[in-house]
Amino acid sequence: MATTSGKLWIVGAGGFAAEVLHSLRGQVPDEQDGAADLAFAADDASHRTFMGLPVHGLEQIQPGDRFVIAIGSGSARERLHHLLARRGAIPFAVESPTAVVGRNMTIGQGSVLSDFTTLTGNSTIGTQFQCNIYSYVAHDCHIGDFVTFAPRVCCNGNVHIFDHAYIGTGAILRQGTQQKPLRIGQGAVVGMGAVVTKDVADGETVVGNPARVMQRSAPETAAEH
Repeated sequence: MATTSGKLWIVGAGGFAAEVLHSLRGQVPDEQDGAADLAFAADDASHRTFMGLPVHGLEQIQPGDRFVIAIGSGSARERLHHLLARRGAIPFAVESPTAVVGRNMTIGQGSVLSDFTTLTGNSTIGTQFQCNIYSYVAHDCHIGDFVTFAPRVCCNGNVHIFDHAYIGTGAILRQGTQQKPLRIGQGAVVGMGAVVTKDVADGETVVGNPARVMQRSAPETAAEH
């Protein structure tokens, strides 16, 4: 999957960016020896180094460069994805060497598959999906754009997750059926440790076991493209 053309940017300079760097060290062999042209970029580049690498402003990303967005907010990822793509930069997919990707998978641009994640097969995943450590997506799932899985999410078969949904650490999504998939709506938030046994509407936040509605709001979308 790795290529050697253009500078490779990790967009973001926080905790998840450090985890992405770890995955890249296994995916891009030259990086371990310092030969890869790799750096961080951020809206706020006041910290000149992070994890031993320089942090630059976003304006330094040039046409032909590759970029990975290491930011948890789906709306922020959407804004940055469109901004950088308009400049001619190329989304780069991160796939940890310990990640497992099954057959018949369609995965959109810029995905991040962290350590020990699993996509079992026969699923469709949209743009800029983030799948954090030990999370999985089982068979026959459909996941929209700019969706975030925190660590240890259990997404069982026949689940449909719409754009900008956020699934918290340790959440369990009950298996649906082909006739009636479990639906997690656009901009929905599934809280940490929640056990989701029925559909979650657009913009809802659910918590608990079984998951119940804590808050309703307008679905999250990007502020600008």
